Amino acid sequence: MAAPGAIVRKTGGWLTAIGFVFIVLGVMAILEPVVAGLAVALLVGWVLIVSGVVHLFAAFRAGGAARAIWQLTLAILYIVGGGYFLTHALLGLGTLTLLLAVILVSESILEVVAWAQTRGEPGSTWRFVNGAVTLLLGALIWRHWPSSSVWAIGTLVGMNLLMTGMSRVMLGQAARRAAAHVSP
Repeated sequence: MAAPGAIVRKTGGWLTAIGFVFIVLGVMAILEPVVAGLAVALLVGWVLIVSGVVHLFAAFRAGGAARAIWQLTLAILYIVGGGYFLTHALLGLGTLTLLLAVILVSESILEVVAWAQTRGEPGSTWRFVNGAVTLLLGALIWRHWPSSSVWAIGTLVGMNLLMTGMSRVMLGQAARRAAAHVSP
């Protein structure tokens, strides 16, 4: 059995390596947001098709005609939706971008409402700032839709990958520093 310090050190190394991979993927997605956005649209298409197949199998184990019809209806909707995303990826990307704008605007409204309810609490101003920035981003995407479809999803996925990579690198480095203090 390996010593705890060796395990933590090895885990820290893997986290750091994975972090660098995420950083590279994030930079690539930011530099090529259309390609990243189309990849997301294709991924959504495949996820919908797999979900449709699962619903199709569930229809045969539904335990009643009404449940079977419901599962079959869902299976058809998921498979048709997934097929749409796979065969019309650019239009699917536009749909996802518009949905993203709606979600961001809705989230911003909820954040401002939550801020209004917690105004006196320490740090509540950050909730308002979050709501305002989210509203700005949602409105920017919505206002420039459908042309925002070209950059929005890919850029945001790229930023997420970049931030995830940076956090994994930092976590890996912290684990390696901690391993130095653990007995070998």
